[in-house]
Amino acid sequence: MLSVDGHLPGDSRSAFEAMILRMLGLTQGVAEFETHFLDHPQLSTLIARQRGLRVAVAATPFEALTWAVTGQQISVSAAVAIRRKLIFAANVRHSGGLLCYPDASQIIGLSEVTLRQAGFSAAKTRTLLALAQLVADDRLPLDAWTHTLPIDEMRERLEAVRGIGPWTVNYALLRGFGWLDGSLHGDAAVRRGLQALLDSHEKPGAEETEEWLAVFSPWRALVAAHIWAAQSSAAY
Repeated sequence: MLSVDGHLPGDSRSAFEAMILRMLGLTQGVAEFETHFLDHPQLSTLIARQRGLRVAVAATPFEALTWAVTGQQISVSAAVAIRRKLIFAANVRHSGGLLCYPDASQIIGLSEVTLRQAGFSAAKTRTLLALAQLVADDRLPLDAWTHTLPIDEMRERLEAVRGIGPWTVNYALLRGFGWLDGSLHGDAAVRRGLQALLDSHEKPGAEETEEWLAVFSPWRALVAAHIWAAQSSAAY
């Protein structure tokens, strides 16, 4: 059992422990998933090799959502570089001097010029600022959603933001809330990994990948994580 050392008050200690459990993916039902698909003709190989795989969750849903926007249609290495520049540009420091990821109010304080210099496209800059404003105004109650997970409402309200599509929503739901059933069939790395898994000469299209993933509900995003991990431990 996870224990937290230190001198936190009772309520803060419980909240901190819950956050750590969530971030480490320790509340994810991976055992049931592995038991259910241990004999699957393709996936069983990945499960045997990557037993106990869990999806790490960001410290806050806002961080996960903005990371999803950052990573749209670019490589992981490029997204990491932009994220680093964003953190430096925001210059939010912990009392110990450590640079922290900016929250919504701190993103709002950055100019479009600053965000463009960090590497965001004009479209992503607008999306990032729009999201930050909606969160700051509590029109996107991300933190409250961590307790209730109204998936249909979350999807509808997020996709109403210009620049947010199904891939961004499903990735944010996975990395921000630990929701394991988002279909990441539009993800290029998932399709590339599925091609290898199926030993196919051609990379499957998004529609074919969506159909293949459908049988794994309610663990479709966890299957994507297994496919990512099979390609690279840093793929997601």
